[in-house]
Amino acid sequence: MAHDLHEEDLRHIAERGMSRQDVERQLALLRDPQRYTPLARACTPGDGIRVLSEREVEAALDAQAKAAADGRFLCFVPASGAATRMFRALLAVRSRAPAAERAALLREAEAGDADAREVLAFADGLPRFAFAEDLRTSLARHGADLDRLAARGEIGPVLEHLLEPVGLDYASLPKGLLKFHRYPGDEARTAFEEHLVEAARYARARDGRAALHLTVSPQHLAGFESRLAAVRARYEERLGARYAVAFSHQEPATDTVAVDLDGRPFRDASGALLFRPGGHGALLANLARSGADLAYVKNIDNVVPDHRKDVVVRWKRVLGGLLVLLQHEVFAALRRLEQQPGAESVAAAAEVLRGRLGVPLARDADAVTVRRLLARPLRVCGMVRCEGDPGGGPFWVRSKDGLESPQIVETAQVDPHDPEQRRILASPSHFNPVDLACALRDHEGRPFDLARHVDRDAVFISEKSSGGRKLRALEHPGLWNGSMADWSTVFVEVPAETFNPVKTVNDLLRAEHQPAA
Repeated sequence: MAHDLHEEDLRHIAERGMSRQDVERQLALLRDPQRYTPLARACTPGDGIRVLSEREVEAALDAQAKAAADGRFLCFVPASGAATRMFRALLAVRSRAPAAERAALLREAEAGDADAREVLAFADGLPRFAFAEDLRTSLARHGADLDRLAARGEIGPVLEHLLEPVGLDYASLPKGLLKFHRYPGDEARTAFEEHLVEAARYARARDGRAALHLTVSPQHLAGFESRLAAVRARYEERLGARYAVAFSHQEPATDTVAVDLDGRPFRDASGALLFRPGGHGALLANLARSGADLAYVKNIDNVVPDHRKDVVVRWKRVLGGLLVLLQHEVFAALRRLEQQPGAESVAAAAEVLRGRLGVPLARDADAVTVRRLLARPLRVCGMVRCEGDPGGGPFWVRSKDGLESPQIVETAQVDPHDPEQRRILASPSHFNPVDLACALRDHEGRPFDLARHVDRDAVFISEKSSGGRKLRALEHPGLWNGSMADWSTVFVEVPAETFNPVKTVNDLLRAEHQPAA
């Protein structure tokens, strides 16, 4: 079936670095019912989640220190997302009431308006935000005084100068370039800077080199480069580091097509195919191209001020060290299989899979199966105990051949119409904070072909709109979901203090993002 593609479509597809087969496969996926991930049960301590002893922690710390000194670690940070969702409530109020005033917002909040409550909390906490002085300066340039506006309850001009180009334009910036934390001496750090500081503490080589790779949007690259140039010398001198920072973009070839609700290719007003960003799963190609040996993967907004970093640094080192120790055992088993083929080597390798990697391997597994399961990318993932709605997290998942494997699964991957699947989804003791340590090379030092280990069917399909018309959109298998489905995976319990995301601007008012008392 030609999927209604025209010659002009094929030309545009080729210009994006895609093939006709790529697009036709995407269209076929969009026309099929949603493919759900079959959950067997939640991973729990002792059944898919490891709770490390103090002895294991110390061994991991020692292993990580050596690997870091050898320059093996890279910090990989997805940082392309705009901060728009951080300011959703503020933007909503700004849209409906450009001259927002406290008295009116109080009435709306009392009537149950959640957005009004969010804006009032923001206004009350304004002096505590790291960007407050920048906001004050912006208003002053236009003849306004922040304190007088606050005293009169005039919130509209404050929102204007925070969110729009006349001022800080925060609603258009990526999270990485927003000022998150205040320090003594009028210092304020962006989320990007906090990652620089973290990298110097757990990924610095003995020669001082600290490597980071950030994925950014093309329109924000100059902003990141400018910020790096402004602060590099300060942090290098303070932390004894020598930064090696690389940036990359999500390639157009990783975008996906959309369909209308009848399953036909969605076209814009000019008749051209509509392409959309393919989600964070598209960043697997960036991770592969980073050239990393070992990589930490962590979201841009999960950072804390210096006085709370010790526990974060310790457990990043633990995850990385456990990765190194497990990799050593895997490599030793693979080399023994090559150098001393036979039943004893197969049995020893199978025990590494069962006992160290938690793979539920059959007792009669043959050498080919054992070797294939060992010769895969490896990841160690921190998991935090649930508090409230768990959302996505660690689960045992059944494959098509009936085997089970530990996977990170998001809510959208689970059949919402199946009561038993919904029950399992709501049952985990832990959730996924996106805290990964990844081994990306094989036992001969060659980079893995990460694309070979993706579950291509683990896509996300959602309803969106464009130009007022509804469409079905496709996202690639998520970076830590389906894109890593065929990796060797170990889940480890980590403290809740390691997870401090900033999903809304008011999260920055929480104690974990405020200066030391």
